[in-house]
Amino acid sequence: MPHKFDPRNQHISIFIKDRIYPRSEAKVSVYDSSVQGGDAVWEGLRVYNGKIFFFWQHVDRLLESARTLAFTDIPSREFIRDAIFKTLEANGMKDGVHIRLTLTRGEKVTSGMDPRLNQKGSCLIVLAEWKPPVYDNENGIELITSHIIRNSPHFLDSKIHHNNLLNNILAKIQANFCEADDAIMLDSNGFVAETNATNIFMVKSNELYTPGTDACLPGITRSVVIMLAKVLNIACYERNISISEFYNADEVFTCGTMGEITKVNSIDGRIIDNRNKSDITLRIYSRFKELTRREGEPLNF
Repeated sequence: MPHKFDPRNQHISIFIKDRIYPRSEAKVSVYDSSVQGGDAVWEGLRVYNGKIFFFWQHVDRLLESARTLAFTDIPSREFIRDAIFKTLEANGMKDGVHIRLTLTRGEKVTSGMDPRLNQKGSCLIVLAEWKPPVYDNENGIELITSHIIRNSPHFLDSKIHHNNLLNNILAKIQANFCEADDAIMLDSNGFVAETNATNIFMVKSNELYTPGTDACLPGITRSVVIMLAKVLNIACYERNISISEFYNADEVFTCGTMGEITKVNSIDGRIIDNRNKSDITLRIYSRFKELTRREGEPLNF
């Protein structure tokens, strides 16, 4: 389901390149590379209790994606931190906030594909909104399997957290037409990669499984889940997993910054039947929520 609009977001302040603008004036040029070709990278971060969760991991991944795409004039970690903190302070935001952090290749001197036309340096955008997790964590979600195949590194490496999201959006459109919450995407070999928006895990006989990262983003929340499984002495395996294995799992859940950890009730109409009565999703989610209360880069305002 789409987010309900929070009226507090009507008058937020947004950081673009080197200053903060009111929402009504926050714009990028028609010559910006994000408009011209989706040529930008991004991260989603969440603010809990006056701290930004796993802050530096997100910033470093943004910078790695920018370097992979050969951006020039990439801002420093400290510049990005300062821009985010200024934006949050301007909005009086300390909890219940999602940050969409975008770095574009910048403005072109004329329209065209060639990155050499970008001669004004990269453009950082900090969009912070009052926004709860996108999914209903308590009641769970329904998934379908999309016929849209997840990009492999042969075409566009999912390790690059880029703004060209049409591959994912096409799968999401299919989920919408099927009245599902999201869509599972398979890799080029027919194994489960991830959903259009999140990583995915399954539980079978009290063991945890998740697809490898050949055709999906190795998400930061995914890494947190794997870490928490180790803390809880839950065996966790990364391997190729077919969709039929997910149909017959005891538990299935998705994970990501926007949705946190959310149980899956059904896939393609198959009810996820917890025959072994395991509670791994709940145990990991409980530890995850504890972690969000403790971990993070503290805000200094």
